[in-house]
Formats: sequence, C-alpha cells, structure tokens
Amino acid sequence: MKRLQKYLAITLTALLAAAFVVPAGASDPAAVITAGFTETDYDAMTALGESVTVWAEPGKEEIGTIADGELVHVSREWYDANKNVTWCYITCGDISGWVLLSVLDLDFPAEGYVRFEEMWEEEVEMLYAPSAVETGLYDMAVESEAAYNGSMAKEAYWEPTEMYPYPFPEFYLEGETYEEYEETGFQLVESAPLSTFSADVDTASYANIRRMIMDGYGVLQIPEDAVRAEEFVNYFSYDFDKPEDGEMFSASVEASVCPWNESHNLLMIGIRAKDENVKEIRQNLVFLVDISGSMWSNDKLPLAKKGMLKLLDTLTPEDTISIVTYASGEDLVLDGVHPTERNLGHIKARINQLEADGSTAGEKGLQMAYEVAKENYIEGGNNRIILMTDGDLNVGISDPDDLERFITEKAKTGIYLSALGFGEGNLRDDVIERLADCGNGNYSYIDSALEAKKVLIDEAASTLFTVANDVKFQIEFNPEAVNAYRLIGYENRRLADTDFRDDTKDAGEIGAGFEMVALYELIPADSDAAINLRYGQTESEENDFSDELGVLSIRWKGTGSEEAEEKSIIINKDVYTDNPTNAFRFAASVAEFAQTLRGSDNNGTGSLEHVYDILQELDLDDEYKEEFKYLVRTLLGRE
Repeated sequence: MKRLQKYLAITLTALLAAAFVVPAGASDPAAVITAGFTETDYDAMTALGESVTVWAEPGKEEIGTIADGELVHVSREWYDANKNVTWCYITCGDISGWVLLSVLDLDFPAEGYVRFEEMWEEEVEMLYAPSAVETGLYDMAVESEAAYNGSMAKEAYWEPTEMYPYPFPEFYLEGETYEEYEETGFQLVESAPLSTFSADVDTASYANIRRMIMDGYGVLQIPEDAVRAEEFVNYFSYDFDKPEDGEMFSASVEASVCPWNESHNLLMIGIRAKDENVKEIRQNLVFLVDISGSMWSNDKLPLAKKGMLKLLDTLTPEDTISIVTYASGEDLVLDGVHPTERNLGHIKARINQLEADGSTAGEKGLQMAYEVAKENYIEGGNNRIILMTDGDLNVGISDPDDLERFITEKAKTGIYLSALGFGEGNLRDDVIERLADCGNGNYSYIDSALEAKKVLIDEAASTLFTVANDVKFQIEFNPEAVNAYRLIGYENRRLADTDFRDDTKDAGEIGAGFEMVALYELIPADSDAAINLRYGQTESEENDFSDELGVLSIRWKGTGSEEAEEKSIIINKDVYTDNPTNAFRFAASVAEFAQTLRGSDNNGTGSLEHVYDILQELDLDDEYKEEFKYLVRTLLGRE
C-alpha cells in the first residue's frame, strides 16, 4: 500500500485536493491529517486499557467501540446507511480525530465488522482513501468520489480504467524466494493404494498471498510457488468434533461431488488435536529477532515489536522471556526474565528500543538463542524459540540445505522453533519455512497487527503448545470403490509409504486444538474416467470391503516420548452426501481458489467466479472467512 501511495503522490496531489469531500467538522484535507491519529497512537491507547469510541459525528451518534484489535462491530442499520467507506470521529481519553473506516464486505449478515484504517504519515503530501484502493479500484479519479460516497463505491469497483493503473509489481518480487514444487497428479489405486504424508500446521502461504492481493497484485503477478494449497485451507477454523476423552485426535470425514469436476468426488478428512489447559504450562520463550538493515520498514521490525508486546501481556510471572537479536553480530538483550509486574516496564522498554541496522548473521543468532533456551529450560514446559525475520540471511549459514542440517540437530534438544515471517521485496519464504519445519515448529506470515494477534494470542494454544510430535498420515484406498486419487497440496510433505512406521523419520508437529484438513479428489471406480487394468488385483473371497472407501491411519509421538502410537479409522462409503456441510463447501472453495492462483492443470472448471458464487451461498461464521470472500471479490475486480 505504501508503494502505491508514493508512486501516485506527485501526479495526483492536485487532482485529489480538488476532488475530495472533507467530513463535517474538518475545514480542509490538511486538517484531517493533523486531526487524525496514527496506528501507533491507537496501539498506545489500547495498551493503556482505554476503549476507543467511534462516532458518526463528534459527541452525536455513537457507532460502537473498539475494545481490542482493529475491528469494531457495527449494526446492520448503520452499515446499510454507510455501505463501503465512511469518515468517523474517534475519541479515546484526551485523544480524538477523524479517521477512515472501511467495511470488509458488502454482504454482511446481521452484524458486520469494520476495519480501523491508520492515517498516513504527515510527510506524505497527499490524502486518499486507502480503503477504496483495497477494494480493487484502479481509477484514482473515480476513487476520490467513491471513497466518500458509499453509493458509488461498488459501481466504481466494477469499472477499472487505464487512467492510473497499478504499477506492475514484479519488481518487488525479485528478491523474494520460494521453494519450487510440482503439483502431484492422479495416482491409480491398483498400483499405488497408499498415500502417506506429514502433518502441516503452517499458514504462512495464505497470509502472504493476502498481502500481495491487498498490495494490488492480480492473479498473473502472484508467484505460483508462493501458493501452498494446504496452508490456505488450514488457515481457517472448521469447528470439527473434539477428540473423545483419552484420545489424541478426532477425524471428521465427508465426501461429495467435486465442485470443479462433477464426474469426480471430493473427500475431506478433518483432523482435530486434543485441547490442553495451556494456562497451567510454564513457558520459556526466547524471541530471536532479526534487527538487520533489511528489517527497517514498518511491516517488519516495528510490526514484530507489536507482536512481542501483545504476547507479553498473556504471560504469567512464572514464565520466562529472553530476547536475542542478530544483525552484523548477535546480542543478548534479555536473559530469562520473569514478566512480573515489577519487570514488565523494563521488558517493554527493551523491546521498544530495538532498531534495525547492519547485515544478517543469522547463524550466530540461532546458536545463541538455542544456548539461552537451554539455560532457562523448564522441564515439562513450553520451551520455544520464536524467530522473527524476513529470512534474508547473508552472513554465516544462508543456504537452505545447510540451515536444515543445523536446525535438525538442534531440534533434538527438545526446544521448538517457530518462525514468523515479515515484509515484502526480499522475503526468503523458502528459508523461513525450512527453519520452522526442521525446528519442529510452525511458520506464520505476519502482514498486520491483527494477524499477529491471531497467531500469538487468539490461536496461541494451537501455534505455540505442541501436543503431538512426528505426526504422520497414511490412507489406503479400496480399489473396489476408488479408481484414482489426488491429494490436494502437501507437495513438500509427502513421505515414502515405508516411512509411516519408521519412527526415525521426522514429520510435523501439531498444537493443542489444532484443526487440519486433507482434501482428496477421487475418481470413483465406476466412473467413465476410471482406468481399469486388465491384470488388476484379484478380489478377495474371504473379506468383503465393498462398503469401504479406505482406511485412515494416524501415527504420532506424545511430547517427551520416543514411543509412537497409532490409530486407524475405517472410511465407509456412507460418508458421501449430496448435501455437504458448510465446512466442506468452504474448504473446497479455498482449495479451488488456491488451484486457480497456481493455474493448476487439475482445476477443471474452477475459477474465481465459481469460488465467489459458492461463497455467496454460505453462512460465513467469522471475520476471517468474510475477509477471504473479500479477497476473492477484489481479484475478480482486477481480472
């Protein structure tokens, strides 16, 4: 968004100054800038425990309050009256000012959410509506009216012009690196009845692509290898049934017609890990923070610091927090400090003092972080390093293969490594993903303070507290029911079939209450598309498996244990339904979206239009799913 702002600043200043309508109470656009307050002011207010009140006009119609995060509930009546974008007046203690609020979606149910928009910094000599840009508008002249007149916003959104096009973003991707992989095609059941893969709890790919879409990228500009379908699907919650008492996992299985190929079926396997009372688990957290020169921008180190401060507020005096930084060298900023009331001010001050400068000696920083975590090790606790970086390692070990060997050895100490990726332009996604995978942790991409809150606070149990190590899945398909299958995503998580019961083979970790989805596109045995072998498997006369689709097996190790456990579940044909659940249809739409972005050869009739049509029919039960619908619609406008 900042890139677009600077790109258009000179050419549009005069146009915008003439076209903008200023809200009541502000005499001119300059007054809006000086009266508004920044996102930093907003975070300071919420840190003090102050509630932010939103008014239609100062002291008059109260719209709502922002108690936490960046979202405010609004009534249907207010939304219908204001539609897409509106100026609002915000008060918090002695601070007040005009700000923009933009509605995330045009098709809310009874209640909706409004995102708080930060005001631009004063050195920028222009004012425009960021929310109108985020809805996909290309024509800034149209935008100036649409931003302040909700009745025009939707109309303008569907009428992009060539007057002021988005700058082509390939330049900004030149420094970003992604692991290349080939999409797996269909496997014949008679020759390959087993499908074996590792758990994947990462969600970084979806958040990263969301950043690209919000920055103005179209489908053709999004790097194919940045799209990992399983991370798209696993970003969302599905409310699967909890495991029964004493069980580690539950499995919710459902099948129906494949939305993008009606001659095929789609099988959804939803896994949910057991919950854990994480409040009783002591934590030994080591923040490993990249403060090199590449981390200077607002979407990197400043955003990382906000995430650290948010997580700090959830810790107890029994926990310990350490901070290791690395740039040209490594530095121990905090060593095993308890976040007591007396120490909180000191910890926050040290976090706020972090500044970016120098090269990136990631190897030394990693070594120090593991040493500090080992010194403060808590038996039976959550011992974890949280790496915050753009992944641009240019001193020491920087090759992904060398990093993999280094971290794999360190992971044997019982200390987990989670990674948070930041920024754009030089994001080393391939490096960060490998670090987290080999460190027995998870990889999330942080593109906003709201995402930091989601990962580090709202979903802390599933992202920071591991309940099962080396989790593997193996499905054996019944050739009498399934002719061929294709696992969607998980390309870099595939395992050899013999690895399933080889407990020396590393696999993914799963956190408390985490939900994971595996989607299989199936060609039924009686399908016209089925490939039948003349010399196929001989049917057994002793066993009748005609009612079964296959068998799901899960294998894992409990935390602190080297002994593996295994559970098997028969998948019967009766999981098929002509009326699939909302969860099934939503997961399928997310997978189709990912396949469309990748230009998948297996996407059949799939398209953005089809995905959006499905979402229009669904009851989307949280703001993240509403936001996904918004992203699909935004890309549609650009196409």
